Amino acid sequence: MKYLHACFLRKRNMIIVRSFTILLLLSCIAFKLACCFSSSISSLKALPLVGHLEFEHVHPASKDFGNRYQLLPLAVLHPKSVSDIASVIRHIWMMGPHSQLTVAARGRGHSLQGQAQTRHGIVIHMESLQPQKLQVHGVGGGPTPFVDVSGGELWINILHETLKYGLAPKSWTDYLHLTVGGTLSNAGISGQAFRQGPQISNVHQLEVVAGKGEILNCSERQNSDLFHGVLGGLGQFGIITRARIALEPAPTMVKWMRVLYLDFAAFARDQERLISSDDDKFDYIEGFVIINRTGLLDSWRLSFTPEDPVEASQFKSDGRNLYCLEVAKYFKLDEDRKDVMNQEVKESLSELSYISSTLFSSEVTYQEFLDRVHVSEMKLRSKGQWEVPHPWLNLLVPRSRVNEFAKGVFGNILTDTSNGPVIVYPVNKSKWDNRSSAVTPEEEEIFYLVAILTSAVPGSTGKDGVDQIVKRNQRILEFSEAAGLGLKQYLPHYTTRHEWRSHFGPKWDDFVRRKSRYDPFAMLAPGQRIFEKSPVVSPHSS
Repeated sequence: MKYLHACFLRKRNMIIVRSFTILLLLSCIAFKLACCFSSSISSLKALPLVGHLEFEHVHPASKDFGNRYQLLPLAVLHPKSVSDIASVIRHIWMMGPHSQLTVAARGRGHSLQGQAQTRHGIVIHMESLQPQKLQVHGVGGGPTPFVDVSGGELWINILHETLKYGLAPKSWTDYLHLTVGGTLSNAGISGQAFRQGPQISNVHQLEVVAGKGEILNCSERQNSDLFHGVLGGLGQFGIITRARIALEPAPTMVKWMRVLYLDFAAFARDQERLISSDDDKFDYIEGFVIINRTGLLDSWRLSFTPEDPVEASQFKSDGRNLYCLEVAKYFKLDEDRKDVMNQEVKESLSELSYISSTLFSSEVTYQEFLDRVHVSEMKLRSKGQWEVPHPWLNLLVPRSRVNEFAKGVFGNILTDTSNGPVIVYPVNKSKWDNRSSAVTPEEEEIFYLVAILTSAVPGSTGKDGVDQIVKRNQRILEFSEAAGLGLKQYLPHYTTRHEWRSHFGPKWDDFVRRKSRYDPFAMLAPGQRIFEKSPVVSPHSS
């Protein structure tokens, strides 16, 4: 018994000593981190800035639209000039590779997975960048028109200003209350992309602050490697502080139409026919999926009216999956030309195989059409349903596999679309510049954007809860991987280097090379979780 008691005492003492050692080690680490942070704060406070660094009220920068990740930064930079951004990045660069400070550019915070966040780093509030008057060039003929804008400018503000000159950017996103730098760091896609390409295909020039704090102008002819790398580069090679955006003559009105299909293959076939047409039948083409929703036509948007109210009232969805084709034709207020346009639209629609009783149309101004999602936002905000988790999933699916994807996902994995739209539409790969960092499905000329934009119900543990939606998204990805569909994520999110390498495919080596050249300490955009801050990034690392 004495022997057993002695053994017990020895084991207990060993546990106490180990626990004390661990606590001491953790205390040392915490003390060291505190000293590092204190030193970092002191040196940052000493920087001569036109704007300012905020160290206290930093919580708003620790969350985003996705509402799932919260990373508290050390400070938030509110720059008043590009030199403020350059000074902070240059200062952190000069601190060397052993400093753990990182930098994230934040526009409106519409990232979904914490991509615009950084733990204990510096978040740059891009909207604080001293606004300069938007400079519209090429008005009244002459050279191709363009506008110079800040990287922190909102697209909605660009629309308002350029419309004063009868001009507008060529390519959009569905939601315009986003910053220029944010969308150009991804791609920027909407229903115009089939003809105009994504927003990154409509940029002439950029001003970028790279990872050593240098301010660089880049274009097709100047610093072209950085120019192509930054476009769709997920913020990895530099912070976009200014952009020159291509413009075109703007319409004044939009004829906006929706029709329904019961068969996905027919729906997809008509979409592909329209985006492949050379005669400009429509200026905008999108579509969405309606899964198991009854009473559809009764709840159609109030601004839409049926072509034949009697026939429309007799249509019953009976809970079946429906596929909505959404098209728009732009025009100017000219009654003679409008009659011609209406006839052309009628002829174009007659070639499609939609359910004839489900043609709905509306006429709105060009600005109202482009800013349509903001109307929905205001309604959701008024109900307290905007600041909720958004576990969205955006995919680019090859044309040859989209029917297989639809069969496996719509109605099987996705069983309801009541908490957000499921958007589906094709784009032409020829309108994308393969030299950019943006990734699309390989080889095929046409691929589809599939955006599953589900909002979670806070506190719910059922099918509307964030955990269940995330699991459902994972099932979709696993199904696609098992079927070898060859799809790519848009607004991608991965957790391992192997997954990122697979995502970029043939572009991976160039991506790593650019990272090593323009941000060698990997301090920029850590929230993307592609690289960890380190002194050396090897092009062959996996």
